[in-house]
Amino acid sequence: MTSHVAAGPDSPSSTETRPATAKTGRMTGRQRLALVVLLAASFTLAVDFSILNVALPAIGADVGFSLENLQWIATAFALCAAGLTLLFGRVADIVGRRTMFLTGMALLGAASLAGGLAVAPAVLLIARVGQGIATAIVVPAALSLLLASFPEGPLRDKALGLNGSLMAAGFTTGAILGGLLTDLLSWRWAFFINVPVAVAVLVIAPIVLAESKPTARLRLDVPGAITVTLGLLALVFGLTRAAEHSWSDPLTLGSLGAAVVLFVIFVAVELRAASPLVPMEILKRSTVAWGNIAGILAFVTETSLVFLLTLYLQQVLGYTPLGAGLAFAVLGLGTVLGGVLGPKIIAKIGSKKAIVYGFLVQATATGTLVLLSTDPASIGLLLAATFIGGVANLVVIVGFMVTATSGLPESEQGLATGLATMSQQIGITLGIPVMSAVFTAQIIGDHGAVPVLSGVTTAIWVNAGLCLLAALLMGVFLRQPTRDRPASTTGARLTSDDA
Repeated sequence: MTSHVAAGPDSPSSTETRPATAKTGRMTGRQRLALVVLLAASFTLAVDFSILNVALPAIGADVGFSLENLQWIATAFALCAAGLTLLFGRVADIVGRRTMFLTGMALLGAASLAGGLAVAPAVLLIARVGQGIATAIVVPAALSLLLASFPEGPLRDKALGLNGSLMAAGFTTGAILGGLLTDLLSWRWAFFINVPVAVAVLVIAPIVLAESKPTARLRLDVPGAITVTLGLLALVFGLTRAAEHSWSDPLTLGSLGAAVVLFVIFVAVELRAASPLVPMEILKRSTVAWGNIAGILAFVTETSLVFLLTLYLQQVLGYTPLGAGLAFAVLGLGTVLGGVLGPKIIAKIGSKKAIVYGFLVQATATGTLVLLSTDPASIGLLLAATFIGGVANLVVIVGFMVTATSGLPESEQGLATGLATMSQQIGITLGIPVMSAVFTAQIIGDHGAVPVLSGVTTAIWVNAGLCLLAALLMGVFLRQPTRDRPASTTGARLTSDDA
């Protein structure tokens, strides 16, 4: 499969843009505008993962959800966002990345409007499914378009750093924004806020984004798409069920077992498919396979930490939802700083060392949080640790994005970005259910602030342990990408030593 960015009257050609940026080391005006459009879309979708969390009780009271069914407002979104990402990443390669990007943004606007106007549970759930599908369409397409807009090298690293920082900051911002909108206006504005963003992107994107079109007729691997999508849906549902009930729940075990079976079938299908959805050869690249594992663990650990600390702030220290959300502003600043520093650190020490050292610093910062207590003064420790951990986490995320998407032929770029995006979505989606299950197992049968603190502390130990494990795995198995500087006008190219 091969594709290229086709120049047209509404899009810059690669020959116009890339030599200029390679020579000057600066973005063109059109590139800056394209970057703003793509980052705005990605940030908005990241916010959607968490913006409704603090508003769930208000939504249940207004729309008529029973307490035990409230979690489906989040689960319906997460299932689609994680389960369909790889599928739509490949569809974008076939029909055009800009086309899919615009389609997804239109769906986001329509689903958000429907959710804001919903007066019945069924309508709200359909709206959340629509938002989840839109996320699965837009995020891989946006990342592919970003990579197509910047040649490999410092400019692309900078763009990926900004993208990673805003995606991570979006999860934190969602908690803050959800509390503000719910307290000051209404939970419905958590939906309505997406509509003007979607409209603005739909107006500007066709002007500044180039379309990608296949040079040959491509086919979608339907059996592979069905098995991997069902496998991801079963995995997400099983982990969510474990957090809500228990790991021994029959439906939990059945879902996780079905996920394993479906993934095994998927691999068998891909090994025999003429046009596989995921050519197994690409997973032999250390940078792709281990880079994506690093990405999953980076998002699992940070998003789940926000969940755990939300429980601590509200149920142990007695913060309001809005106060808890505002406490994460420091974490948001740390993620932005990490996104800015990430490319600079990678330029000096390489992406492998950036990932390993980033995980080690994140593990240290997270580990100090086991010292949290019922003393209100613990907020100082929380703010300092989350800031440092946020910086380190974003350095890891930038390293993961650079490692997993660089040094590949154009024919594999769409697949690589689809895999990276799927890793990102899976990490965000699975982090909370996994840590929630650890938390629940620790406090089961107990009530009050002390058991909650015990559950949070136990889950924090597990979180820090995952960071240490990630650092060890990357240090041993991830091969160091190397900078290759051919004599051409396209600038430095990142290649893998095992590509």
